[in-house]
Amino acid sequence: MIDPIFSDAIIFASLLALLSIGLTLTYLTTRVPNFAHASFATIGVYIALVTSQIWNASPYLAIPISFVISGLVAVSLYLFILKPLIRKGASYAIQMIATLAFDLIIIALLNISADYIIRTYQVLSREFTLRSYDEQFLGLPLLVFVAPITIAVLAITLHVIMKKTKFGIAMRASTANSDLAETVGINVNLIYCVSWLLGGGIAGIAGALMSLWFLGDPNLGPQLIPSVFAASIVGGFFSIYGAIAGGILVGLTEVLGTRYLAGEFGAWLIAYRPLVPLIFIVVTLFLAPKGIAGINWSKLRKIWH
Repeated sequence: MIDPIFSDAIIFASLLALLSIGLTLTYLTTRVPNFAHASFATIGVYIALVTSQIWNASPYLAIPISFVISGLVAVSLYLFILKPLIRKGASYAIQMIATLAFDLIIIALLNISADYIIRTYQVLSREFTLRSYDEQFLGLPLLVFVAPITIAVLAITLHVIMKKTKFGIAMRASTANSDLAETVGINVNLIYCVSWLLGGGIAGIAGALMSLWFLGDPNLGPQLIPSVFAASIVGGFFSIYGAIAGGILVGLTEVLGTRYLAGEFGAWLIAYRPLVPLIFIVVTLFLAPKGIAGINWSKLRKIWH
């Protein structure tokens, strides 16, 4: 047996890395921070609730369903809101506000869905947890193993796609210079749609897994978005590997760092845990604006030696 705080840290860091990967994939296309991203994960949370308590199946079966539905919601945001704004020459600020407005729509629909589930099925759909539906493996919740493995599988899959396939080459070309990519015959719009599908889908996967640890609620997205942005900023918005590193670093620090400080100075510090991602954002923007992935590590090694 290990201290539950370490299980919490592993799970939170892994899920945060998943969310950061998805946010980075969408940012690579439009260069606009998507404030609705964490609510894509909340959709996955509610799909897991329906799967486990209404369909009486394992919450893990919600993973592929969450990927598809959250991915399609993300594509809808790109196709019907961001793409028309881009065509009209809207600024990044306007597009960012549009993602925030879309987030409010998702939250409203999630609240409606929660009310419907309560009235129709008499199932608790606010501040609920599905921890009791998880399996045990080696005396620990199965999620402790599934979450990191999911990151590893996705990282390898994305690496193969980006480096070894024609689609990956086209995607890198489109994100680097969309105008030039179009001139050589690449369907940039299709590439962007697939990127948003993958980004939203990965958030959905994170949400389905999140349901087994966090309290599910329609307003979960706004609570998570500072940590997700902190992870992506720390990792560097232009790197999948940086997103993973940023998610793990911010996630572990947020859980274990808060626990350590609470042990040293008192439990009252736990209430200030939301400040951790904000501190990460400020420090990173001051010291390394391009994040971990943007640091010239070889130059730093020469300086230290």
